Amino acid sequence: MELLEPLQKAIEEISKLPSIGKKTAQRLAIFILKSEPEQVENLLSALKDLKTKVKFCEVCFNLSVENKCTICRSQKRDITKICVVEEPSDIFALERTNEYNGLYHVLGGVLSPLSGRGAESLRIRELTERISMGDVKEIILAMNPTTEGEATILYLAKYLRSSNIKISRIARGLPVGGNIEFADQATIGRALLGRSELE
Repeated sequence: MELLEPLQKAIEEISKLPSIGKKTAQRLAIFILKSEPEQVENLLSALKDLKTKVKFCEVCFNLSVENKCTICRSQKRDITKICVVEEPSDIFALERTNEYNGLYHVLGGVLSPLSGRGAESLRIRELTERISMGDVKEIILAMNPTTEGEATILYLAKYLRSSNIKISRIARGLPVGGNIEFADQATIGRALLGRSELE
């Protein structure tokens, strides 16, 4: 049976979301179709607000509704430590552990030559600018334990070595090939506490 054009278009757009296949997209589209108009309006409004009101922090590139995120604005954070992560979702996971009280820096990805992502496409220059201000005593590298994540850690460790600050990485309590975002709090907490300095 051929699908109606509006339904087919909705399925195509929904299936562009990460981890959403055609069957899931079809179920979601039909769910939306069967929903009350007010529910659909609320969803559309929430998506519009997400796109128009949420931006990147001008300091660390975390998600924020203001120019600086709540972490960068906080007077209670340890400004001598910066934990470098791939994406803002990693910050959410690390914050849930209540084991870290420093600042963050979101690279915006990892080195991936096969995907055409080199060092110039990451926020490394902004990180070095923050280090040059003189308050930072330790950089904690918290990339996902993937091949690209490991390559990024090695690159950053070598790149930042001349800055004469402690460079550490979170312990390998996280499974290889896994994502920080999906790890449990205890595992992430142990990984943070057991971080090791890079030689």
